[in-house]
Amino acid sequence: MGQAQGQPARSARCIALVGPYLSGKTTLLEAILARTGAITRQGSMADGNTVGDASGEARHHGMSVELNVATVDFLGDSFTFLDCPGSIEFQADAAHVLTACDAAVVVCEPDEKKVPGLQLILKQLEDRGIPHFLFINKIDKAETRVRDILPMLQPASTKPLVLRQIPIWENDIVTGFIDLALERAYVYREHAPSEVMAIPDTLAASEKEARFSMLEKLADYDDELMEQLLEDVPPPRDKVFDDLAKEFRDGLICPVFMGSAGNGNGIFRLLKGLRHEAPFVQITAKRLGVDKAPSCAFVAKTFHTAHGGKLSLARVLTGSFADGTTVYGASDEERISGVFSVMGQEPTKRGEAKAGDTVAFGRLDSVKTGATLTEEKGKKAAIVTAATASPVFGLAIAAKEKKDEVKLTAAIAKIIEEDPSLSLSHSQDLGEMVLWGQGEMHLRVALERLVRKYGIDASTRPRQIPYKETIRKSTEVRGRHKKQSGGHGQFGDIVVTIKPRQRGAGFEFSDEISGGVVPKNYIPSVEIGVRDSLGSGPLGFPVVDVAVCLIDGSYHSVDSSDMAFRQAGRIAMSEGMPKCSPVLLEPIMAVEIAVPSEATAKVNSIVSSRRGQILGFDSRPDWTGWDVVEAHIPEAEIQNLIVELRSATAGVGTFNAKFDHLAELTGKAADQVLTSHGHKAA
Repeated sequence: MGQAQGQPARSARCIALVGPYLSGKTTLLEAILARTGAITRQGSMADGNTVGDASGEARHHGMSVELNVATVDFLGDSFTFLDCPGSIEFQADAAHVLTACDAAVVVCEPDEKKVPGLQLILKQLEDRGIPHFLFINKIDKAETRVRDILPMLQPASTKPLVLRQIPIWENDIVTGFIDLALERAYVYREHAPSEVMAIPDTLAASEKEARFSMLEKLADYDDELMEQLLEDVPPPRDKVFDDLAKEFRDGLICPVFMGSAGNGNGIFRLLKGLRHEAPFVQITAKRLGVDKAPSCAFVAKTFHTAHGGKLSLARVLTGSFADGTTVYGASDEERISGVFSVMGQEPTKRGEAKAGDTVAFGRLDSVKTGATLTEEKGKKAAIVTAATASPVFGLAIAAKEKKDEVKLTAAIAKIIEEDPSLSLSHSQDLGEMVLWGQGEMHLRVALERLVRKYGIDASTRPRQIPYKETIRKSTEVRGRHKKQSGGHGQFGDIVVTIKPRQRGAGFEFSDEISGGVVPKNYIPSVEIGVRDSLGSGPLGFPVVDVAVCLIDGSYHSVDSSDMAFRQAGRIAMSEGMPKCSPVLLEPIMAVEIAVPSEATAKVNSIVSSRRGQILGFDSRPDWTGWDVVEAHIPEAEIQNLIVELRSATAGVGTFNAKFDHLAELTGKAADQVLTSHGHKAA
C-alpha cells in the first residue's frame, strides 16, 4: 500500500501491545520481530529465550512484570512496539506508556472468562482516545466459532468490533483465513508468510455475509458507502480501505484481526493493517495538544541500568533531540547524555531522535516518568497523562542486615522511579516503613528486584494497624511529685479532672487555677507532662479525645520547678487514666469497591465477613455492567482485601480506601489485638 491519504511524511510510529494476562503479548512481539527479520528465530516463553521478558523476575515467574521495547522495520516503515504487562498488578506500567502511542494492539483470547479483563483495557484506550486493533490470539485453539466470538467480546467495547478476517477451518483446525477487505484467502505457513489461495466454495457465502456486515458498520459513519450498499453497488476496494483507516484513526471502530502468535500466523496482515491505518506522530501530537510546540518529547518510562545509569524512555512528538541537547521539564534544566534505541531492555547508542522516534535519553537525573520535555526555555509544555494507580496492598519492610538500612530507602526510591505505582510510607508512631503496591505479586517482584539490582535483602511482615485508645468515664486525680536528695529538692503538686470527649474532638487542656496555688509559669509544664502520657495509655496505644483540666495544686517556693510539675502531670495521668474505663479504638476506612455487576452480591458477602458495614451501591459512572459498592470497613480487615476481591471477580475488582473515623473495639476482637501487642486483655 502507498502512503495513506492525507498523511504527512512517514515518520516512525509507536504501537502499544496490551491485553489481559497470558493473552500472548510477549509472544506476539517475538513473532513480529521474527516476521520483520529483527531476529533470526522466534523464541518462546517456555524456553526462556524471548527478547521481551528478559529480566530475572520475568523469567522466574513466567510473566511480563515490566515494559518490553522493540523497534522494527516493515516494508520501509519504522515501528516501535511497547509490550505492556497484562497482569492487573503490573498494568499500571502501561498508564504513562499509552499516553504518547499512536495506536494500540489489544491482544485477547477467544475466552469468555477473559472479557472483564479485556474491558478494563479497552475502557482505558477509549477514554484516552487511542485508536486500537483487537488481535484474537490463539485462534488455532479456539473452541468457539468466530460468529459467536464477536458477540461474546463486544460487551467489553463501547466501539463496534469490526471483523476484518474470518478463519478457514479444516477438520477442526484453523488452516488459514479470508481477508474481508481484500476479498482474498490465505493459507497459514508456520513461522513463514501465508500463501494466497482461492476462497473455498464452502466459505463463499460466509465470506460475503461477513464482508457485508463489515461494510454495514463502516457505512454507519459514511453516507456515500451507505447509499452504495442500499443500491447494491460494490464499493471500490480503495474506498473500503480509506474508510477503515479513517474510522479507525477517529476512534469510531475497533477492527478485529486474528492469528496465532505462537505459530507466527496472522502477523503479516496485522502489520499491514498498522502500516496502512495507524496514525502518524503528527496526529498523536495534535491529540495531546502539543502539535504547535517547536520541540516536545514525553517520558513514558524510567529505567535504572547497571552500567548506563538512569535512562528515560521518551517519545519524540515534535522537533528533534540529540546527545548534548539541553532540555527543560517540570524541574531544572538537564542535558541529554546519550540517545539510545532499546531492544527488550538493552540500550544501544544511536544518533539524533526525530519526531516519531521512541528512544531512551541518558542521565536526566531530575526527570520523572510522565514528564514533558522541550528545548524551549520558559515554554513548558505539559501533556496530560494518566493518574498513578492508588495502592491496594502494603507490607512493612526492613533491611535484613543493619549495614543495608541506609541503602534500602535509596534503592526503593529508584525502584519507585521505575514503577510509580509503588510507593513508600514512613510511620513515626508505629516505627515502620510500608511498601505499597498493586498486590502480593507486585511487591514480591519489587523485593526480588531489590536483591538482583541492588544486592539488598529485605524482610517484610504485615503492616501494623494504628490503633488508638480513649476513655468512657471521668475522674479527678492528684499528681504529686516530691523528691529530696540533698540541696534543692523537687516538688510539684496538682489536681486534674480527666474527661472523655466526643469522637474526633481531639485532646484539650485547660485550667481553672485561682489564687496562684499553681503559679502561671508552671501551668504549661503541667500540660507538657499530660501530653507526654498521651503517647501510650493504659492499653498501650496513643490516647485521643480526652479533656484534662488543672483545677488545684500546691507548690514550694524553693523546690518547685518546670520539671517537677511536668512529672506531676505524668503521674496524674498514669494514676487517673486506668480509672476512666479505657477502651480500644480501631480505624474505620471509607471504601469504594468497583466490580462487574454479576459480582456485586459476592462483594457484599465479602464486606460483611470483614466486619464491614455496607452503605449502598450504584452503577459505576461511564462503565457498562459495573457497580460501585460503598462501605465502612475496619482497616485491619482490608490488609488482604484485594486478594479475595480479585479472586471473586476474575482478577478485575479494585477498591480505594481512605480513613473515615475511629470506632470502639471491644470483646474478643479487642482482646486479640491487645494480646498480639503484648498487653493484657481488657
